[in-house]
Amino acid sequence: MFFKHALTLSALMIAGLAQAALPVGAPAPDFTAEAALGGQPYKFSLAAALKKGPVVLYFYPKAFTSGCTVEAHLFAEASEKFEALGATVVGISNDSIDTLKKFSVEACRNKFAVAADAGAKVMRDYDAKLLKPIDMADRISYLISSDGRIAAVHAAMKPEGHIESMLKAAEQLKAKR
Repeated sequence: MFFKHALTLSALMIAGLAQAALPVGAPAPDFTAEAALGGQPYKFSLAAALKKGPVVLYFYPKAFTSGCTVEAHLFAEASEKFEALGATVVGISNDSIDTLKKFSVEACRNKFAVAADAGAKVMRDYDAKLLKPIDMADRISYLISSDGRIAAVHAAMKPEGHIESMLKAAEQLKAKR
């Protein structure tokens, strides 16, 4: 049954690809959202996170689906590399905060926060919403520089590639500072 559900979800996501993404240099829309880190809920503020350094904001379709779990594991494995570059990682989807509390422990391995985008407002602001199914995120990763601008974008439905792309962009950004 799970396999059938995963195939259906995959087919829907492929059919509804948006891949519009904000361009490099565009201002990153500010937002605050309910989030979870290590199973603990809190308010994530992009403005507050940017005061500490760049932010890797990655959108993913649905917690606990195969691709999204793989992507979360890969970001968790690379979390120390992002920290060494001064970058904060946060994932965002339209899942409930209760689901994300579990996902932050099991898939994100307590390494980074995941935020709930109730109503898909942040997805729309970042041009990261799939056309169908409604209110589901596309798989898009952004590196946002401390000045609040999009420094890099990686848009691809395969989870592999996002982490490498964002690490490379964060390294380049650090070299410029």
